[in-house]
Amino acid sequence: MACSIVQFCTFQDLQAARDFLFPRLREETPSCAVRRDPSKSNWEDDGWGTWEETEPQEPEEEGNMCKTQKTSWLQDCVLSLSPTNDLMVIAREQKAVFLVPKWKHSAKGKEEMQFAVGWSGSLSVEEAECVTSALCIPLASQKRSSTGRPDWTCIVVGFTSGYVRFYTESGVLLLSQLLNEDPVLQLKCRTYEIPRHPGVTEQNEELSILYPAAIVTIDGFSLFQSLRACRNQVAKAAASGNENIQPPPLAYKKWGLQDIDTIIDHASIGIMTLSPFDQMKTASNIGGYNAAIKNSPPAMSQYVTVGSNPFTGFFYALEGSTQPLLSHVALAVASKLTSALFNAASGWLGWKSKHEEEVVQKQKPKVEPATPLAVRFGLPDSRRHGESICLSPCNTLAAVTDDFGRIILLDVARGIAIRMWKGYRDAQTGWIQIAEDLHERAPEKVDFSPFGSPQGPSRVAQFLVIYAPRRGILEVWSTQQGPRVGAFNVGKHCRLLYPGYKIMGLNNVTSQNWQPQTYQMCLVDPVSGSVKTVHVPFHLALSDKKSERAKDMHLVKKLGALLKAKSPNLDLIETEIKELILDIKYPATKKQALESILASIRLPFSCLRNITQTLMDTLKNQELECVGEGLLQFCANKLKLLHLYESVSQLNSIDFHSDTPFSDNDLSVLLRLDEKELLKLQALLEKYKQENSRTAVRFSDDKDGVLPVKTFLEYLEHEKDVINMKKISEEDCVALGSFFFWKCLCGESSTEDMCRTLESAGLSPQLLLSLLLSVWLSKEKDVLDKPQSVCCLHTMLYLLSKMKVAIEETWDSQSVSPWWQQMRAACIQSEHNGAALLSAHVGHAVAAQISNSLTEKHFSQTVSGTDSEALTDSWEALSLDTEYWKLLLKQLEDCLLLQTLLHSKAPASASKASSLQSEPLPKLSVKKLLEGGKGGIADSVAKWIFKQDVSPEVLKLANKEGDAEDSDEPKEDLLHLAYKQFPCSLELDVLHAHCCWEYVVQWNKDPEEARFFVRSIEHLEHILNAHVQNGIALMMWNTFLVKRFSAATYLMDKVGKAPKDRLCRRDVGMSDTAMTSFLGCCWDLLQTLMEADVSRDEMQVPVVDTEDAWLAVEGPVSIAELALEQKHIHYPLVEHHSVLCSLLYAVMRFSLKTVKPLSLFDSKGKNAFFKDLTSIQLLPSGEMDANFISVRQQFLLKVVSAAVQARHAVPKDKDSSEEAPTTLFGKDQDWPALALDLAHHLQVSEDVVRRHYVRELYSCGADHLGEENSQDLQNTEVPIATTAKLVNKVIELLPENHGQYSLALHLTEAVEAIAMPPL
Repeated sequence: MACSIVQFCTFQDLQAARDFLFPRLREETPSCAVRRDPSKSNWEDDGWGTWEETEPQEPEEEGNMCKTQKTSWLQDCVLSLSPTNDLMVIAREQKAVFLVPKWKHSAKGKEEMQFAVGWSGSLSVEEAECVTSALCIPLASQKRSSTGRPDWTCIVVGFTSGYVRFYTESGVLLLSQLLNEDPVLQLKCRTYEIPRHPGVTEQNEELSILYPAAIVTIDGFSLFQSLRACRNQVAKAAASGNENIQPPPLAYKKWGLQDIDTIIDHASIGIMTLSPFDQMKTASNIGGYNAAIKNSPPAMSQYVTVGSNPFTGFFYALEGSTQPLLSHVALAVASKLTSALFNAASGWLGWKSKHEEEVVQKQKPKVEPATPLAVRFGLPDSRRHGESICLSPCNTLAAVTDDFGRIILLDVARGIAIRMWKGYRDAQTGWIQIAEDLHERAPEKVDFSPFGSPQGPSRVAQFLVIYAPRRGILEVWSTQQGPRVGAFNVGKHCRLLYPGYKIMGLNNVTSQNWQPQTYQMCLVDPVSGSVKTVHVPFHLALSDKKSERAKDMHLVKKLGALLKAKSPNLDLIETEIKELILDIKYPATKKQALESILASIRLPFSCLRNITQTLMDTLKNQELECVGEGLLQFCANKLKLLHLYESVSQLNSIDFHSDTPFSDNDLSVLLRLDEKELLKLQALLEKYKQENSRTAVRFSDDKDGVLPVKTFLEYLEHEKDVINMKKISEEDCVALGSFFFWKCLCGESSTEDMCRTLESAGLSPQLLLSLLLSVWLSKEKDVLDKPQSVCCLHTMLYLLSKMKVAIEETWDSQSVSPWWQQMRAACIQSEHNGAALLSAHVGHAVAAQISNSLTEKHFSQTVSGTDSEALTDSWEALSLDTEYWKLLLKQLEDCLLLQTLLHSKAPASASKASSLQSEPLPKLSVKKLLEGGKGGIADSVAKWIFKQDVSPEVLKLANKEGDAEDSDEPKEDLLHLAYKQFPCSLELDVLHAHCCWEYVVQWNKDPEEARFFVRSIEHLEHILNAHVQNGIALMMWNTFLVKRFSAATYLMDKVGKAPKDRLCRRDVGMSDTAMTSFLGCCWDLLQTLMEADVSRDEMQVPVVDTEDAWLAVEGPVSIAELALEQKHIHYPLVEHHSVLCSLLYAVMRFSLKTVKPLSLFDSKGKNAFFKDLTSIQLLPSGEMDANFISVRQQFLLKVVSAAVQARHAVPKDKDSSEEAPTTLFGKDQDWPALALDLAHHLQVSEDVVRRHYVRELYSCGADHLGEENSQDLQNTEVPIATTAKLVNKVIELLPENHGQYSLALHLTEAVEAIAMPPL
């Protein structure tokens, strides 16, 4: 077992955290983020001497700056990971991101942990303060049921302002402390550890805070109680809003460090007691030879700092020389909490007023002076500047890094440097402490000692972990003078995290109850988005001369090289492998070697079997005390799996072919179907095959039924004479099932022999049934092409059902058999409906056969054999399982027909398909339909209708039996069959409702696809029941339309004309062309809504029903049911919105200018807009002001003029057409008629609008239309001034060479003379 680096967690979206902390990196182009493969750098080839004296020369080109920032951003952040791995904090300047772990299934079906963003925001309170250090401290639970386990994690953050603040996992500020006015340099924590030996001093928990010239240590017990009290107070304040419980004060000590120039980092060693000799030596150095000493050595707290002058300083504070200071806890004000959860709980501390609160907050708390503490001694080196110090877990060693690229190992008890490493600039260090596993010691070395354990006390080894970012390698060194035991290429932009503490709040009792899963160190790689840790075996700390484990590891390495070697002589390789594995002494190492041999892909099956058998025989010949029982059992289990693999492979290799012919009659007898039912089943499966073959893409697979022995051993495990399958993915289940059953299903292997072999090997019938069904359902295309495979499945299923413990002997007909329920559950969940339907028919037939045989056996005990034979031949025994089978067959038949329809393809549409219509439809299963609610079936068909863009008229025609039968379209034929199969779920109004909703949902995703909205309105208009129509229209308006409609209104009122494309996209989210169609569809919807409101009183409320086979559906409420739950609309309010929509539509349709739509309404009318259409609003009533009527009249005349000009203007290049013009999205409105209708609603004289329309028709030369419309005028008396304008317009249109041009001039003069007022 060698040293290894293991990934235990990944990041779900680390880029989101980076973009939040570094906004400028978000705007840069992705081309800058070029990654370099860290595996290309080789630590063995690097010259170590190049780092000794000078900096390595790195290119500093401007083109690489973007790449460096994209990959090295984590180096500029403050990073902390909880030792229990339940929280990670990444902070920079004022911002921070809290990451929490979440479990999810990987692609291989295994669960893996990912860090996801749990909270992000700003932590700063004071102006211009930044985060300098952070810790994630898990706090122990006080509950009896979870004693010793972590309860919650506190985040401690230090700032440049000197404040230290404590937060919860959700970003809630618990308390804030200002213990020194200088910036916080470093935060470190020490938690309780059980002393390994009686002579070791028990250390107290504490939090140490380093300032430029002071160290503050907060007692751990005091901090634990204060944090619990503050958290409880925040919870109570959120619940009641007025609780105020004062937490206990913090007890801390503050030492002013003297006789040192600069301090960068520190380590709190804890309480130590000098030996008598060291006590006398220290006293004589300080006081001379006349110094007096006490009888008992004093206890002292030791601190080690790194910086400059001295390079490392050793400080000793006598216990009891100063009293601890008490600090009143500065509680966070709830109204200032960063979490949105507590925003509403302001004032819960009971303070007087907001003004007084602000005054209190501005006043900084009193800062206690520090107790002077002089440096006792140090390591003087004027040129060397320390950068960091990392204390070992046993508090005896410390690793110090400096600016010369050295790492110095200190003995903190003696205050001397005992080792130095060179060539590690910007290095990051950590420690790993490994305890010896007593069970892994060699059996022959067991020495029964008189101590508590028969194998002696557990030894502990410490390893120093060094990450060199300049070289991108991670190294593991054995201390104190040991060799390097591991090195890994990890990249140049990682961060090494070493907390150095565990869970706060434990003691010598609670820490023994439960051992938490903690990580001593980890490596965060932002490039790969992973978090890794290092596993170091204990034996690597032992010397080569004394450790037999080292010899075993040498043999394991030699074995690994032998397995990788390419040699044609397999016999020689087999012999060498046997010798190597037999020479290994340790059972655990021998087991590891056998695992690597069985995992090799180069060795054939015969070699693996011979090697395992040889090892097994050797272990049996040895004494049981010298052989690990686990190793012996492991060999036996693997050997049984190898024998099973050999037996199955031999059965699959035998040339076996059944000569029995297979006909449709045999199939009908086998499945217990009559001729009509069989033909119906075959026709349904044939349609399914045809439609499914169009959409399915099949790649060339590997040879079916072949499985490598390595993969076989990975899938199965043998334990207690039973073979179980490991937790593997669905694809792996299919591969294993194919190895067992595919040859049998194809008729190429003996079914009876295979079942006998698998049963004798210890495989349970339930596992075999699961594998059999996974193969059958996954290979649907092959199964449907081979009808004889149904007979093979029938035989296989019957044999499996006859195995022991398959069907319980106590099972009766009135209970559900778990065996058949397992099969039905697989069919229900399968998306391969054709294969599922066939397997259900086979299962039903086998179940009926077994049930009949049990009934026959029962009757044979009471009646004669001939009578019982006559009974069971003519009828099928009734049972509860039989009813479940019949229900499942009906559901699978329905699902198969529905899936066939969804696979069918309609003729190509004239319009270009949208990307939304190109998305594949999800596959159906009975389970999905049962969980989809009452509207699940209609919703699936509506998605297909949207994808194929089937018109509502086609749906209506397909619903009529005669039309559908005469149609040659397979699409309409399938639709007709679906209508017959689902008369309730696909009732025409229900289907139109789902189609309407599906189209408007897809339009909302891409509003530029205006045709989707047009099609949605068409489906809405085809709904016959006014109750459903009213509800759907109201839901569409409230969900998708009213916000865009109000935005369009305010935009047009603001600009005073038809807005340009850029403004439409900015405010409404669509182009100007799409907005024109949108307003037209809104008008159609409001008109439909009003018509439905009028008609609903004459109709009964429909009942949304479902078919008998689908009564067990569960899930969301269907669209039709939601529509029926909608309230009645307020008709005048809808009419009011319809008028506004008509005005907006006219402005956009004809690009009218100098028009503000809202100016046409008074204050009451404006206030009523965009309110809930079911509410009662105060609307304009009575006579309108003349000014409003005048403005409205001018607007309507503009609309009429623009409409006539658009329809009757003479084109320059082609002849005019009298047909109604079409817009981009269908037929245009009859604008003159609409203007007359608006005149009625806007209190404008309809004669004025009609007269203007006639005048415009004459002006455009449409005289015959003018004559027709002039007959509708109520008041034919026209002012002479208007007649004069009309005559002048006619003269403008007449050419001068016209025969009646002179007559027209005389007529003009006469009219003008009449129009002139008398003198």
